[in-house]
Amino acid sequence: MQTIGIVGCGLMGYGIATNLVRKGYVVKVYDTNPEAVKRVVDEGADGASSVPELARWSDVLILSLPSTELVEKVLVDGKEGALPHMKYGSAVLDMSTNDVARTRLLEEAAGVIGVSYFDCPVSGGPDGAITGSLTIMVGGSEEKFSQVSSVLQAMGGHVEYIGSSGAGQIVKLCNNMVVGGIISLLSEALLTGERAGVSKEKLAELFQKGSGQTRVMEVFGPTIINETFDDVTFSMANMRKDLSLYRNLAKSEGLPTAISDAAFQLFTRASSEGDNRRDATAVAELLAHEIRR
Repeated sequence: MQTIGIVGCGLMGYGIATNLVRKGYVVKVYDTNPEAVKRVVDEGADGASSVPELARWSDVLILSLPSTELVEKVLVDGKEGALPHMKYGSAVLDMSTNDVARTRLLEEAAGVIGVSYFDCPVSGGPDGAITGSLTIMVGGSEEKFSQVSSVLQAMGGHVEYIGSSGAGQIVKLCNNMVVGGIISLLSEALLTGERAGVSKEKLAELFQKGSGQTRVMEVFGPTIINETFDDVTFSMANMRKDLSLYRNLAKSEGLPTAISDAAFQLFTRASSEGDNRRDATAVAELLAHEIRR
């Protein structure tokens, strides 16, 4: 069975690692936060002291990191980067959400040294990571996809090869733009309905029975309704980052972003007011505060 290295032991990395351990994989992890590593080691993984150590050991190196810049640093940061230390024929699964153009450059750099690189962004959150039920969108070499498909199937309830390098990121960025837009609209609509005399709970119940039904309500609705914005399913910082990457993608393709601008500006304002570590649904609180002013 393939040895699995994981860089990043946050909410998603923890879930991915513990799920793979339960399924019998030999897993070793690295994170700059020793407490995050210990939490995963307590569940049966081993800890690595450095990225190069982990890279030399791994057949498959999984990245679960919060930014494109950090992915680049982990992979190509001189002697401390992973790629120069990886075995010929090994593979990188970047399960972060990243910039499309820079993803393609990393895939090229990996290919030069005989390492397969797949962009594998996910949907399903920490619960999906822990249960191995993530939706995984894969971009990279179709010829080499079979090399990593069994590991991906262990992590995902739905794994789909989309196309060449960057294709997975394209789907994920478009998906998260839709999610951010719906969170924004749900927050406003629930607030409006409640102020007009119908509870948010009743509004949500009827939305889900009518043509306004959405998976976003199932995932994020309880947090909006109960105003438990410190219970993080998907952080404000990550949503703001992903919407910015979506805008970069749209502009690179020569497309206007007039429709998505309102959601982007709302998340940008919430982020600037200190909500980065809270759930993305904290935009609902921002809207409520604005009405009270």
